Amino acid sequence: MTKTSFDSAIEDLGERLAGPWRGPRQMLGDQEYDGHASIHDEATAQKLGFKTATIEGPTHFSQFAPLGEAIWGERWFSEGCLSAHYRNPVFEGEAVRAYMDKPADGSVQVAIRMEKRDGTEVLRGTAQIGAGGPPTALEARVGSLEPLKDAVILHEVTLGLKTGRQAVRMDADQNMGALYPFSLAQKLTKITEPSAIYADAAGSPFGRAIIPMEMISVLCQYTARDDRMPLRGPAVGLFADQEIWLIKGPLFVGEAYEIDREVVFMSGSRRTESLWVKTRVYAPGKDEVLATMLLNSATMKESYAPYAEEYAALYG
Repeated sequence: MTKTSFDSAIEDLGERLAGPWRGPRQMLGDQEYDGHASIHDEATAQKLGFKTATIEGPTHFSQFAPLGEAIWGERWFSEGCLSAHYRNPVFEGEAVRAYMDKPADGSVQVAIRMEKRDGTEVLRGTAQIGAGGPPTALEARVGSLEPLKDAVILHEVTLGLKTGRQAVRMDADQNMGALYPFSLAQKLTKITEPSAIYADAAGSPFGRAIIPMEMISVLCQYTARDDRMPLRGPAVGLFADQEIWLIKGPLFVGEAYEIDREVVFMSGSRRTESLWVKTRVYAPGKDEVLATMLLNSATMKESYAPYAEEYAALYG
């Protein structure tokens, strides 16, 4: 039997694989940005109509790792991509299950889905391996959306706005700051799919501990407060869509990287204004892209106090 990196029980459902039921843990109760609490704070979440603090979306990406490895083996950690549209929030105490379709002959892309026990859809999207495949779930989604009109919160943001290079790293015991007030070591005590591959060199086929895909989101957002993108606020946002793609991976614990960010799209809904940002990860001083993250941060209009007043001033 092929050795795997996880002890997770995987069920073969015929046309797809299913992981075990898991209860993801909340670790962002103390998150703060721009001087105010986030949707992961209970009081803030309830003010915006949620029953309690939500669990951060990329937390769910870990439940797909054993499924990706089951289908593509070790390549999953070097060339894997998860592309997901978040459909409904999850709250601590709720159980969720990840599903991944089996690939058809020659296919590099499959559908993914996560559900609660009552069938509520948490997320949907695609997983794939390597480049050159069909559009990812979010590439297709962006292509189907209308560009944002009559922006208020994003009024000063321009398409193509790009930050300079920023140095980032993730040591095992490094507190990741106000946005992510915990360390990788603390995350690994609560991660839904624990594995030695994340913790020590001896347990990793790559000779070094690798960063879990959900924590690549943290690495890519670590210096986001330094971007100073011209968003109006304070206002509360949430992750609505997210894609993480390892191109020349994996990414390693304790390794120095550089990132930049680019505004690639802006969209909206009745309740939100959405900023789509692509983050690229590089080795220091190099131009080769090692990994990317596409993130749609949807800011809730009702959380920005002068929204109606400024809308009227801008658009009559």
